[in-house]
Amino acid sequence: MLDVNFIRENRALVEKSAKEKGYEDVDIENILKLDDKRKSSLQEVEKLRKERNETAAKMKGGKPSDELIKKGKEIKEQLSSLEDELSKIETELKNSLKSVPNVILEDVPLGGEECSVEIKKWGEPKKQGVDHLDYATGRGWLDFERGAKVAGAKFYYLKGGLALLENALLQYGLSIVLKHGFTPMDVPDMVSSKVLEGAGFAPKSSDQSDEYYIEGEDLVMIATAEMPITGYHMDEILDEKDLPLKYAGFSACFRKEAGAYGKYTRGLFRVHQFNKLEMYVFCLPEQSKEIHEKLLGIEEEIWQGLNIPYHIINIAAGDLGAPAAKKYDLEYWSPVNQKYQELTSCSNCTDFQARAMNIRVRRKDGKIETVHTLNGTAVSLARTMVAFLENYAKENGKVEIPKVLQPYLGGATEL
Repeated sequence: MLDVNFIRENRALVEKSAKEKGYEDVDIENILKLDDKRKSSLQEVEKLRKERNETAAKMKGGKPSDELIKKGKEIKEQLSSLEDELSKIETELKNSLKSVPNVILEDVPLGGEECSVEIKKWGEPKKQGVDHLDYATGRGWLDFERGAKVAGAKFYYLKGGLALLENALLQYGLSIVLKHGFTPMDVPDMVSSKVLEGAGFAPKSSDQSDEYYIEGEDLVMIATAEMPITGYHMDEILDEKDLPLKYAGFSACFRKEAGAYGKYTRGLFRVHQFNKLEMYVFCLPEQSKEIHEKLLGIEEEIWQGLNIPYHIINIAAGDLGAPAAKKYDLEYWSPVNQKYQELTSCSNCTDFQARAMNIRVRRKDGKIETVHTLNGTAVSLARTMVAFLENYAKENGKVEIPKVLQPYLGGATEL
């Protein structure tokens, strides 16, 4: 959520950024009118509160007159009515502010998805690879048929070598993030609508979003550990000396997008449930740009260790979600499809999420301001296994194990 004063002072920038992100219906004029209305109503409320306190003070120390009692009752009634009106205005303003996306940073490419800019390539793309679904199903490692029988389409069982490989990839990713000072976390698999909203995943309805809603409860199944970690320090004031705070959250992730139109969906690439290790950082505003680059560097370190070719793209404004001011995607080279395919991402959300969650920092001089938040994928395990099998499965039915994973598989060089 953006600060309404920032919107007032930077109206043209906010309106332009919203349009670049594809948010055509943002009504800044109405937001500013609501803010003016809120300020006017607040002044009236504060004036009446002062009168109420003065009247209450006069009633002390003796029997108050009938006139004073009558005045006190009138003030109380007026104040109650005005406070209700103020509450309604504040709610309307807050809801309107939720429709305004974060402002993009100056080096974000403009345009839609096709305008995203490649900024780096690494590794030599392979010309041939093994299809992960056929290979893993053929070895009895992956079972979508029984997954569908018990939970529906795009749910699955991992067995044998693939289950071992998932655990090894998790342990490998965890070893990297621990080396970089992240605190590991197991997080709740459900969050409230307040946290969902604050993280920037605007709740609509079960039919209109990718999230699974719990009927009869104010709870949603998480799509990423980013959601519960965003809420971890909700309504807290952090100390400057403690920042940045770096967390690595492991969780199951639940998404309805498995059949997303126009997206690559084969096998494990896009499913309804998968496991993921997510990096998340709370930091000072002046730290966020540098930390964003560091998160990208950690993602690259993981994939270079696996020796799987990739490229990095700076995501265009029209393909950014509401919270992100800037986002990088790391896409691996698929030797099966002969193209780069989405794998991990990392985003700088500046103060957008933290303001909605009321997460602030107390500076050494006593000043209090909103922190910045960032998130990045360490290992998204389902897609990582797709990329791994495409690159390391051999036609003789074995899977080569690179050195970085061997310690987590009992020293095995192949599965």
